[in-house]
Amino acid sequence: MAIGSHNEVIHQVVNKTAMIILNRPQALNSLNYSMIQKIHPQIRAWEADSDVQLLIMKGSGDKAFCAGGDIVALTQTHKKDGKYGFTFFPDEYKLDYALGTYSKPYIAIIDGVTMGGGVGLSVHGQFRVATERTLFAMPETGIGLIPDVGGGYFLPRLQGKLGMYLALTGYRLKGRDVQLAGVATHYIQSNKITELEETLVGLDQPSIKNVNEILDSFHKESTSEQHDFILKSEMDKINRVFSGASLEQIFENLEKDGSEWALKELNKLKRMSPTSMKLTFRQITEGGQLSLEDVFLMENRLTQRCMEDHDFYEGVRALLVEKDQKPQWKPDTLEGVTQEKVDWYFSKLPNGREMTLP
Repeated sequence: MAIGSHNEVIHQVVNKTAMIILNRPQALNSLNYSMIQKIHPQIRAWEADSDVQLLIMKGSGDKAFCAGGDIVALTQTHKKDGKYGFTFFPDEYKLDYALGTYSKPYIAIIDGVTMGGGVGLSVHGQFRVATERTLFAMPETGIGLIPDVGGGYFLPRLQGKLGMYLALTGYRLKGRDVQLAGVATHYIQSNKITELEETLVGLDQPSIKNVNEILDSFHKESTSEQHDFILKSEMDKINRVFSGASLEQIFENLEKDGSEWALKELNKLKRMSPTSMKLTFRQITEGGQLSLEDVFLMENRLTQRCMEDHDFYEGVRALLVEKDQKPQWKPDTLEGVTQEKVDWYFSKLPNGREMTLP
């Protein structure tokens, strides 16, 4: 067994299996820049190492896989140096893309809170294992950002208009529903994680086939009881309402529906950043036709622009720093978000800031 530790990231190799452990449990394993810098070269080295044939990533503790990027530090540091966000986001996306295109079997054990940056570390891999403690969400429209880390790729590929709904509302999925939604590929009880890891580590020749067979077996054992998807009864409404040809039409559809559910969703959307929602609508709409690489290039433009605008800083202040829960969006109406402004967000970045992926 080879073990290395950089405090915030622990890496080890047992038999043919390499493991990354996100080790900031006091911060719900939120992802910072130094962690990105440690993980990316390590997984590349393992990819080139013939002695390593399987990669597993998990979080330390029992509360979170990864609660997202450390966006408080991100916004505060960028305010001081004017550069940090321009480095953090592209390097985060390069890591996510490397995991999404990994040439060896990759399993993310998303036990506990898995949001934002934690979704990016997991959702593009071949295998994502949820437990009863998993809590998934992409809550970015509520903080003036967009559901990035490849959200423009995986969200529109979920069933019906579920991805658009999750992207705009930040709805939280828990436990088995994370797997039934298609965000996770498998579901197991958390008390089976150690046994699962031991079984995987015991493989002398890990492959997509035998790893999948093991995961299927554990999944079957943990899902013997019937469980209907939590949004099953709402999916027809979600598909109808969120198929609007524009964000404004989605708002109109909710108003016309007038049901308790529709009004609740409408009130939820009215609290979100109008700019973020307009960007997210176009991101999810266009992302359904783009490759994973092109989605990351698009999202890099969007998040770079967020660092140059107002709402991201305001959302972080209101929800995560001062916590008054009263963000003052600029503009504060959908009508105030011009097409010109949206086009600027999606436009090519100047001064060599466009991201390139290998």
